[in-house]
Amino acid sequence: MTATSIRPVAIKIDEDTRNRVKRLADARQRSSHWLMLEAIRQYVEREEKREAFRQDGINAWNEYQKTGLHVSLEEADAWLAQLEAGKDVEPPECHV
Repeated sequence: MTATSIRPVAIKIDEDTRNRVKRLADARQRSSHWLMLEAIRQYVEREEKREAFRQDGINAWNEYQKTGLHVSLEEADAWLAQLEAGKDVEPPECHV
């Protein structure tokens, strides 16, 4: 990250939250700024993953709606049981 890409942003937090952040930052021997920045980074990363998972689900549903291709619960369960047992097996074929 270059210095020119860093922009200050102000947020308003209540006094209690501010004190909690300060106590935790002190306990971790970090600045409050570092702690808040790390919390935001972790939150954004987690939510990006959650959104990608959601989009994958929407795309899968749309694909199923178009093609009707699917794997039954029983087929998926049997495949997962084999994986759990340590067998390296291919996933079941999709069908209508």
